[in-house]
Amino acid sequence: MKLYPLARVVAPLLLAALSAMPVAADGRVADMRTPLIERLPAPDFTAALPATAQTEGLTQDWLTAQPAPEGDAEWQCLTEALYFEARGESLDGQIAVAEVILNRKDSGLYPGTVCGVVKQRGGGGCQFSYVCDGKKKMRERDAADLAGRIARAMLDGAPRLLTDGATHFHTRHVRPGWSKRFAHTTSIGAHLFYRQPSPRG
Repeated sequence: MKLYPLARVVAPLLLAALSAMPVAADGRVADMRTPLIERLPAPDFTAALPATAQTEGLTQDWLTAQPAPEGDAEWQCLTEALYFEARGESLDGQIAVAEVILNRKDSGLYPGTVCGVVKQRGGGGCQFSYVCDGKKKMRERDAADLAGRIARAMLDGAPRLLTDGATHFHTRHVRPGWSKRFAHTTSIGAHLFYRQPSPRG
């Protein structure tokens, strides 16, 4: 029995695995006891985004065409926040709320995780009202699915094009005190968006 056909299949796989191994300065390959999955480069999720996303943002058609969304606790927290805070909004309105949460996470002014941001309490209440309301179950299947798809895309690197760095938002029927001090960046649907000044000015 000839092994040549089998070698043609195995050799490329072996070369791919070897090329993913880190090499020390002296030319030696990394410890082979390290699991292969830990030696492979992290996937580039942004490569899956449509080219137009970088300038025009996400579209309903593209989101719907993606595999069923899933993820870790960060994805779950962002999905729930979008569902409970913005499921009645347009696609742009929901993406804008996702931008606020991610902008907060990256700002250095708020917790450094999505879950930390959406669950933050202070001033006698919650930063995101649904946390204090105790709503936990996402009963509207389609709305929950869309929220999960938006959350997945935004966590995977979709550009933030809608709110100009906003860190806050509120509905049109309220006017919190901070809205007079922060820069109003845009209005989308029922929400007005604002950017908190950096402590450095």
